[in-house]
Amino acid sequence: MERINSLDAVFVAVEDRVNVMNIGSAAVFEGPPPSFDEVRSLFAAKIQLVPRCRQRLREPSGFLGRPVWIDDGDFELDDHLRFDVLSSPEMSVLEAFVGEYMARPLERSRSLWEAALVHGLGDGRWAIVAKVHHCMVDGIAGADLLATVMDSGPDVGSKVAQNWTPSRAPSTLEFAWFSAASAAKSALRHARGASDVLAHPRRSFIRARRVLGAAKRLWYPVRRGATPLTGPISPRRRWMTTRVGFDDVRTIGDALGGTVNDVVAAAVTWGFRELLESRGEVPDGRTVTALVPVSLRRPDDDSRLDNELANVHVLLPVGVEDRVAAFRAVHAQFDDLKASREVDATGVVMHLGDYVPRVVADGLARAIIRRQRKVEVVVSDVPGPGLPLYFGGRRLLEGYPYAPIAGHVRIAVAIWSYCEHLYFGVTGDGDTVSDLGRLVSGIDDGFAGLVAEAAKG
Repeated sequence: MERINSLDAVFVAVEDRVNVMNIGSAAVFEGPPPSFDEVRSLFAAKIQLVPRCRQRLREPSGFLGRPVWIDDGDFELDDHLRFDVLSSPEMSVLEAFVGEYMARPLERSRSLWEAALVHGLGDGRWAIVAKVHHCMVDGIAGADLLATVMDSGPDVGSKVAQNWTPSRAPSTLEFAWFSAASAAKSALRHARGASDVLAHPRRSFIRARRVLGAAKRLWYPVRRGATPLTGPISPRRRWMTTRVGFDDVRTIGDALGGTVNDVVAAAVTWGFRELLESRGEVPDGRTVTALVPVSLRRPDDDSRLDNELANVHVLLPVGVEDRVAAFRAVHAQFDDLKASREVDATGVVMHLGDYVPRVVADGLARAIIRRQRKVEVVVSDVPGPGLPLYFGGRRLLEGYPYAPIAGHVRIAVAIWSYCEHLYFGVTGDGDTVSDLGRLVSGIDDGFAGLVAEAAKG
């Protein structure tokens, strides 16, 4: 048994039929397409390397504690794999499939992941569309998980699937004892932290003041009029993709003096500018508040799949018409955020379940997700491998990420790097964001415009 952490509990608490907390990807491979039986055999051999893929959540009685990971005694691989054939080979058809597939919640009574083998792309290509509940994995760990189930070369032999016997399901008494003991250990750990606060009052006061100041900047409502980017969402999802070469990103960063994150944020800013302009909103002086997840995972920590995240808020300067000026504004913001305490502040909010009973933490999480009006969009950038990956001897050609939307946030932009390209997956509410393509083309225009500015020297 392993109790989920307080952030993972948030993703469990806020999910319902509208706010579906699935993350995932569409991985496109070279041909020839494998058979379903071949893919099934490969998954059977690979998932033994990721024990979490054969575990499920068990809820404590009365919801007095956090859910716990236990072995799924009824695990059947066929419950988690499916086969689909696209009606036509266009990328837009795959995008529509992903939007519909990701919008369906995972079954809580079994392990929280699924994968679809998809045939029918052009040029003999095929895809694996995978979805995982956000409580099971974050973006960084998700990239590592992808690397785990794939191979580093076309001739790397896959392991043979081994017989697996799940651990005996804990009795009600054993489960209750484990939950109580876990809660007691957590309380003891925080009591020790409180004693350290009392032992160093001046240092603790300065840190608390900085964290509270950052929290105010994060969560205090921005004064602005109605924004067309936010509002109630439906259970349906729209999803579109694009990609850009790392050569262009490096050209921009080297010429203008910034990081990959600066370049990506500037191009995304331009995409939202064009989207707002197409809707008739003049963005002069306008900013768009983007929630940007920040990984707290150490570079050498690849042993856990749990979420290790905090968030910062970045004001995308869509009201700045000059691309270079917008880039400079984004770059300056990231520099300021590195020196701020916003990560500490969001860490306190997102791990609130460490300090209050679960019923209180769940209620607060739902209230924050569904009632907040400051965040307008989500922009998530996850680094991936720089070397090719293979599955069943077929090379991974492209990998497009999927990020969920929830509450009043109608658009999420996810970015994944792989083999000299950045791959974008843009999620929008299926009922209210019919012009998602305008945002995607605007991101392309943003990169093209920055490349042109970089060429001027």
